[in-house]
Amino acid sequence: MALNKWTYLHPLTLSLLTGLLLTSAWPNTALTIGLIFAWVPLLLLAHQKDTSFPLLRYVALSLLIWNTGTTWWLWNSTGFGAIAAIVINTTLMCIPWWGFIKIRRYFSESISLFSLVVFWLTFEYVHLNWSISWPWLTLGNGLSAISFYIQWYEYTGVGGGSLLIWIMNILWFQLFVAIQKKAPLRAGILGGSILLSWLLLGWISFLLMPKSSNNPNKKNVVVVQPNIDPYQKFETLTTADQVNRLVQLSVNAIDTNTVMVIWPETAMSAADWQHNIKVNPYYQPIFQFLAAHPSIQLISGIETFKQYGNTAATKTARKTNDGIYYDAFNAAVSLRANQEPVYYNKSKLVPGVESLPSFLRFMAPVFEQFGGSTGGYGVSDTAVVFRGPIAQLNAAPIICYESIYGEYVTNYVKSGASMLTIMTNDGWWGNTPGHHQHLSYAKLRAIETRRWVARSANTGISAFINPRGEIVQELGWDKTGALKMDIPTSATLSFYVQHGDYIFKIASVIAALFVVVYFYKKTSHASQHKTT
Repeated sequence: MALNKWTYLHPLTLSLLTGLLLTSAWPNTALTIGLIFAWVPLLLLAHQKDTSFPLLRYVALSLLIWNTGTTWWLWNSTGFGAIAAIVINTTLMCIPWWGFIKIRRYFSESISLFSLVVFWLTFEYVHLNWSISWPWLTLGNGLSAISFYIQWYEYTGVGGGSLLIWIMNILWFQLFVAIQKKAPLRAGILGGSILLSWLLLGWISFLLMPKSSNNPNKKNVVVVQPNIDPYQKFETLTTADQVNRLVQLSVNAIDTNTVMVIWPETAMSAADWQHNIKVNPYYQPIFQFLAAHPSIQLISGIETFKQYGNTAATKTARKTNDGIYYDAFNAAVSLRANQEPVYYNKSKLVPGVESLPSFLRFMAPVFEQFGGSTGGYGVSDTAVVFRGPIAQLNAAPIICYESIYGEYVTNYVKSGASMLTIMTNDGWWGNTPGHHQHLSYAKLRAIETRRWVARSANTGISAFINPRGEIVQELGWDKTGALKMDIPTSATLSFYVQHGDYIFKIASVIAALFVVVYFYKKTSHASQHKTT
């Protein structure tokens, strides 16, 4: 059973190694390469096939270390939410491994490893699309630190990255096994396969990298970073002061060519009914700014409400003491001189903070006590594009958390978005890896859609990102100011925009087949056992 010196390591040591490798390789570090062999210690542990130790417990420990080591910063926003996210995500990540443990009872190691890959990809797909979605640690996100190497994401999305990481880990694992078995030919083939695969993907990435655009149709865009502490938002500045800071930063940054100004998430914080913001006294400096610059389109995050009268028009509708139903929104608004506001309501809500799944409603008092949402925000049914009729610049209003959903972002592009605008407020987490990771993931959306990204972050880091996933301009953490850039527009649709997360979907079908075959094998085995 021994795998030479590697299996002489205590199972706890192998478990710790995987957890630490995954953590140390996560953005933004210089150790991203570690992702391609981070799972190897656990795979070596599983290879022992020794039922005297509970493999799943060691898997859980690795995953707990990874989740804690990469998302601990959630504690700065909500202690209860951080613990819940880490524990729940760790538990859910164990499911693919649990499926692998079951499958290997009836199948060879090679087939079992294949099942582990498709089970993991299925988990990531489900985790992108259900009510407690938290895809922050989707494996493919981990390669965002080496955007120059993953230009092929325009064809695969992050699903391709997750698949690559698993394939490379399995090749490394098999290389270790071949060395232990003193099979130099097999070891040489595997080692060569690893090297050639990595070089080939690098070459493909180089070929796919878009050239610098000579498109003369460039639009001048300004991104504002007001740097307002979200925890002291109304203690240190009045609502009027906040609006004046945003307007003044915009005035200082624009020129006669500017066609769009972008403000961060909830920048317009004088919560009001959507039909009432044009007469809201706090917002009058904004409309005066737009009247003085009629060619400018302002896109901003905003806190708003919408009335429905005596009917609960949505599942999230709340009821006033007067019996009037309404929704609260974390929204984006497009404003122009002499035009009615256009709204988009954030649709991908943070579980426990902005929404509470129906099956967890019994815990509403707990979530409310620790800063979460009990009623939940309202949402838009579909992605909305803010169109610029004068400048012909169509913007995707992506609000904070939504920017980690690749396939969802493609809906904006398919609806005509020629650039991506990300409005976020990462100040809740403080100066931690959280805001760096969030920025890094934005590079993936640029590559997948081959669109420029204009990112306005309240406390930083605001940035312009080109379609190659390169940060061209940025304004650092805890800085006040604005960025300005001429952005070429694009109307082409990448393969990923057209086809979405097809890798995840194919894996899900295969995983379902594995489950069916597993139960067939289990039933047949039980029948044979009874017969004998």
